[in-house]
Amino acid sequence: MEDLKAAYTNLPASRQEWRLVAEPGQKRGKALRSGVLSELGLKSGMAVQLKDLGPQVGYSTVFFWEYFGPIWVYAAFYFLQGPIYGKEFAHSETQDLALIYFVGHYVKRIIETFFVHRFSHATMPIFNLYKNCSYYWAFAGFIAYFINHPLYQSPPQQRVHAALGCAVVCQLSNLWCHVIQRNLRKPGEKGYKIPRGFLFNYVTCANYTAEIYGWLCFNIATQTLWGYIFMAAGAYQMVLWAVAKHKRLRSIFNGKDGMEKYPRRFIILPPFM
Repeated sequence: MEDLKAAYTNLPASRQEWRLVAEPGQKRGKALRSGVLSELGLKSGMAVQLKDLGPQVGYSTVFFWEYFGPIWVYAAFYFLQGPIYGKEFAHSETQDLALIYFVGHYVKRIIETFFVHRFSHATMPIFNLYKNCSYYWAFAGFIAYFINHPLYQSPPQQRVHAALGCAVVCQLSNLWCHVIQRNLRKPGEKGYKIPRGFLFNYVTCANYTAEIYGWLCFNIATQTLWGYIFMAAGAYQMVLWAVAKHKRLRSIFNGKDGMEKYPRRFIILPPFM
């Protein structure tokens, strides 16, 4: 596949997407990913289609900017009280702790981007840079505006401490899940494997589980409508990804022809699904 992309010199390899011609009843043909063409189902005389994916940008670049933005956006609402709210005031303990947690969460994500994650593809369409940054930066602004507002009323401190403590546990669990996923395959190794260990013994997409419940705990501690909207929007997308991944793993590891059978697990949100 790499040789085919290199041979087609009219487009950079990162912008090329090759597919088999769609068969009757199919919306589009099978994508030809990395590997030997004959092993991907391509035979002599078969037609293939090329799609220009458009200008590309590296995954790590997109992830850095979408995660760096919420840090400075949230910090701006915390530190620039006069220009934003029209007066200076002392922050409450909840506002201080919310800043530490929120910024710390995205610092963790940036560290994971460069030192933990391995990306299946080197690049993505450059439009995703603007789309993802708009999503993360805008939500950070809405959440920060209300949490750092001079009229903000904190929930009881006992609840704040307990909920943020649970949120930190969730974020550390999310980090450990990402480390487990990184170690599933060696660099350059292809194919699917069943993740095992820690929360993966019970949930297919345990990293998403920890992420969603972490934001739930943060919202219990801070009580803002925009925080819950952000959590719901992210959870909706993660549920779609998780359902698709769970279905794919069960299809691959079906217990037939010597293949291991995928173990019984929750998909993403125990005890609900």
